[in-house]
Amino acid sequence: MIADPLVKPEAKSGLRWRNRFAALGPAFHTRLAPTPLPAPYWVGQSRTVADTLCLSNNWLASAEALAAFTGNQSLPGTETLASVYSGHQFGVWAGQLGDGRAMLLGETANGLEVQLKGAGRTPYSRMGDGRAVLRSSIREFLCSEAMHGLGIPTTRALCITGSDAPIRREAIETAAVVTRVAPSFIRFGHFEHFAYNGQHEQLRQLADFVIDNFYPACRSTENFSGNPYAALLEQVSERTAAMVAQWQAVGFCHGVMNTDNMSILGLTIDYGPFQFLDAFNPAHICNHSDTQGRYAYNRQPNIAYWNLFCLGQALLPLIEEQELAIAALESYKRVFPAELEKRMRAKLGLSHSEAGERELVEGILTLLAQDKVDYSIFWRRLSQFAADGQAEPVRDLFLDRAAFDTWLSTYTDRQAQEDAARSAALMRQTNPKFVLRNHLGEQAIQQAREKDFSGVANLLTLLENPFDEHPGFEPQADFPPDWASSIEISCSS
Repeated sequence: MIADPLVKPEAKSGLRWRNRFAALGPAFHTRLAPTPLPAPYWVGQSRTVADTLCLSNNWLASAEALAAFTGNQSLPGTETLASVYSGHQFGVWAGQLGDGRAMLLGETANGLEVQLKGAGRTPYSRMGDGRAVLRSSIREFLCSEAMHGLGIPTTRALCITGSDAPIRREAIETAAVVTRVAPSFIRFGHFEHFAYNGQHEQLRQLADFVIDNFYPACRSTENFSGNPYAALLEQVSERTAAMVAQWQAVGFCHGVMNTDNMSILGLTIDYGPFQFLDAFNPAHICNHSDTQGRYAYNRQPNIAYWNLFCLGQALLPLIEEQELAIAALESYKRVFPAELEKRMRAKLGLSHSEAGERELVEGILTLLAQDKVDYSIFWRRLSQFAADGQAEPVRDLFLDRAAFDTWLSTYTDRQAQEDAARSAALMRQTNPKFVLRNHLGEQAIQQAREKDFSGVANLLTLLENPFDEHPGFEPQADFPPDWASSIEISCSS
């Protein structure tokens, strides 16, 4: 067997690195070292991500691991760098951006990139300090794993380390570093950067890299006159459509869908001012910085398409024919509604499509919005109704019970066409009992500020398996307290 020249020798961690992105060259990144933090400590770890990376419990508990994932010590074989990209932010061209506080350690031999977020200033920090604070790091760590538990494509989070080093935001906070994991952190904004700067050779190099490593079927496509770059745009459009359909179905608000926050692999990336819906409000805005409501929950599907259109413009120098780019983007309009319909059908426990299904979905969403019903609790109680036939816990959620009774009668007639046990099981595995509500995250953050990380660990356990009952943790699945509505989540972290 011929050894891969990019794979570096194994270290104590057991990690072996091959660093394909680093091999692209200096036009794509700047090599640099993280800035150390004083007296780091563990805040949280994901054993499931550690297993994916084949990291042993002993090593992950070691001082070497703590130092490495804080940015205080390099791991043998890593080639630490920050990548450059550009993008549209809140619909406006923002020019050059880049990894302002994230540093890629490298890519493991099994094809996963490992990145430190909050490890210090880079050439792309844009007057920032390159740091992340404890509150935002806990939210990103937990939500990355919560989305994975829900089956939604996402970057992952291996661990958080903290330090009492002071960080100034609206007030003085403490520092933290999240170790993120993904097959790639390449964004739409990477392509926009080279397209807007007229660097078409680098644009082609990047597109070829993505196709060869993640979308190899685009090379042999018979669609688009065999144009692999149009095929790439189509594949990204379809993955993005499927991802956003899952967001909408579970009631997830991303909060800052800038083009530099959109993954070329169709992964949920960059957890900033996100939120899972409490009371159902289609126009809910979770980002306190989003004064115009651009990224409201009900606008996410159209914003995703707008972002894909920006990607299409960036790829046009390679696709060359505008008609091909437009045809590739059309796949989003086909895939998104089909995927959302499938997801909502599963939430209702329906195994196949029938006439009137759309009206059934639209009808209940209208009632949920009208009475401001808690989104997750409704779907979980409806799942229980499918299992035991007890309607009162669901009816109790509605002010207009007569309107709900009418809907429930129609739904029950439709559900009678299904295998009852199979339908109830489908609903219990589709409608989570636990989601990362803002108040749950806030409680864990307040505990962590007092060096009590049990809240982080307990939430992680629930969110890794959100469809399970988890006896004893009923309060975490209950209605949010009144004070939860006053929590403001912004782009500041």
